[in-house]
Amino acid sequence: MLDMQKRLTNFFYVNLSLPATAMGFALSVQISALSWILSTQYHLEIEDIGLVWAAGPIAGIIGQVLIGVISDNVWLLNGRRRPFILIGGVLAALMLLALPNIGVISDAMGAESILGIAIIVALTLDLAINVSFNPTRSIIADVTPEGKERTKGYTWMQTISGTFGVLAYAVGAIWNNFVLIYFGAGLVLILSVLPVFFIEEPRVLKSSGAEEENEKKPGFSLSETLNAIRPLWGFLVYAIYAMTLRIMDIDREPGFVEGFCLALTAVVMIQALLKNETGKGKSEAGLIGFQKVLAAHSFTWIGVQTMFVYMFSYVQHDVYGFRAGDVIPEDIKIEMGRVVSIAFLVLNAVAAILPATVLEPMADKFGRVKVHFACIAVMAVGYFSFLVPGISPTLIYVLMGVAGVGWAATVSLPFAIMSQKVDQAKMGLYMGLFNLSVVLPQLVASLGVGQLIGNAENKSITFVVCGVTLGISALAWLMVKEEQTGDAAAVAPAGH
Repeated sequence: MLDMQKRLTNFFYVNLSLPATAMGFALSVQISALSWILSTQYHLEIEDIGLVWAAGPIAGIIGQVLIGVISDNVWLLNGRRRPFILIGGVLAALMLLALPNIGVISDAMGAESILGIAIIVALTLDLAINVSFNPTRSIIADVTPEGKERTKGYTWMQTISGTFGVLAYAVGAIWNNFVLIYFGAGLVLILSVLPVFFIEEPRVLKSSGAEEENEKKPGFSLSETLNAIRPLWGFLVYAIYAMTLRIMDIDREPGFVEGFCLALTAVVMIQALLKNETGKGKSEAGLIGFQKVLAAHSFTWIGVQTMFVYMFSYVQHDVYGFRAGDVIPEDIKIEMGRVVSIAFLVLNAVAAILPATVLEPMADKFGRVKVHFACIAVMAVGYFSFLVPGISPTLIYVLMGVAGVGWAATVSLPFAIMSQKVDQAKMGLYMGLFNLSVVLPQLVASLGVGQLIGNAENKSITFVVCGVTLGISALAWLMVKEEQTGDAAAVAPAGH
C-alpha cells in the first residue's frame, strides 16, 4: 500500500476520484452533445430523442446492479473493482468516438433507420459508463473508514469530477461539441486506466458486525431485492410498460396503467417514508433507512433528468422561438448548442466548487441530511424561476447557478448517506440497488415526461416538472434519519 493511501492524504483523495471523474466526463459529453447531434444532425423528433436517452437507464439497471454484485465477490488483477473500471473506461472511450459517426455506422451496416443505430450506440456508451460507475463509487467506501473520511472521499470525488465537468462544457462552449467528443474520448481513457493501479483494494470486505444472517448469504434473492427497492415499484412497473409500448411502436393516450403506476408510487413511497427506524435491529433499521433514501432520491432524478434531456428543446422553443419542423440556420444551431453547453458549464462549476469547500464542513456541523434537504429545496426554487416571462440566455445561466447548489449535493452527499446504512461487505450490491433510484426515474423522465413535453405547445412545462419533483424530493429528505457516527458524537451525519 502506498504511503499516500495509508495516511489518506489529499493527493490520495484526488487519485481516488479520477476513475469516477472519467465516467462523469463521459456522461457530461453525452449530456452536452447527444440531444444536439440527434436533433440538428439527424433530425429526430423529441419523443425519439427521449427514447434514445432511455437506453441509459436500461443500461444502468443491468450494469450497476449486476456489476455491483459481481464485484463484491470476485478478485481479478489484484482488485475487485479495478477490472470493471478498466473495461468500462476503454469501452466508453470507443463509444464516444462513435457518437458523431452514427450516420457513417448506419450506412456501413446498411441500416434503414438512424434511430436504431443511435439507440445501440447510446446503450453501449451507457452500459460502459455504468459498468464502471458502480465500482468507481464503491471503491471509495472500500478504502475509507466510515464517517468524516468517507464523506470527504465522496465530496472530493464530486469536486474533482465536477471540475472536469466544467472543462467539458467549456470545451463545447468555446469550440464545439465535435471537439468536445474527441477530446473526451482520450481523457476518459487516461483517467479510467492509470489511477486504479495506484489504489490498493482490501482483499476482504468487512461485514457490519450485526449482519450475521447476511454473512451466510453471498447476495440477495430476487424477493429480497424487490423488497429492498419497494419504494420504486411504481417507477419499475411504468418503465417496463412504457418501454414495451415504445419498442412495439404502440401509440396510445395515457389512461388506466399510468394512473395505477402513479397511485402505486404514492402508496409505497409514503409507506417507506413513514416507517420508524428507532427500536429496530441493525439490519431492519438499515433496510428502512435505505428505502427512505431511495424514495427521497428518486424524485430528485425525475427533475434532473428532465432538465438534461429536454433543456435543448426548451432553449430552441422558448428562447429562440423555433418549433418542431422549422428550418434552422446552421449558425443558430451552433449558437443554441453553445447556450446549452454554457448552462451546463455553470451548473457543474457550482457543483465542483461547493462539495469540498462548503457542503463537507456544513455536513459535519449540521448533519448530511439537513444540508442535503436545504440544497434540494434551493434547486426546486431555481427550477420554478425558469417560468418567468422573457427568459434570456443570461438569465438561464444565473438560474442554472442556483440549480447547481442542489446538483452539488445530489452527486456527493447521498453516497455518503447511503453507504453508512448498509452492510459494508455488500457495498457493490447496495450501490447498484441505490442506482435504481436514479435510472428508473430517468426512464420515467425519458418516456412519460418526454411525451408530456412533446405534446405541450409551451416547453416551459419542462421546468414545472423539474420544480414539482424537486420540491417533493426535498420534503421526502426530511423523513430520512440522521445517523450517529463514531467520529462525531455531537453531530449526526446521515448514512446513505
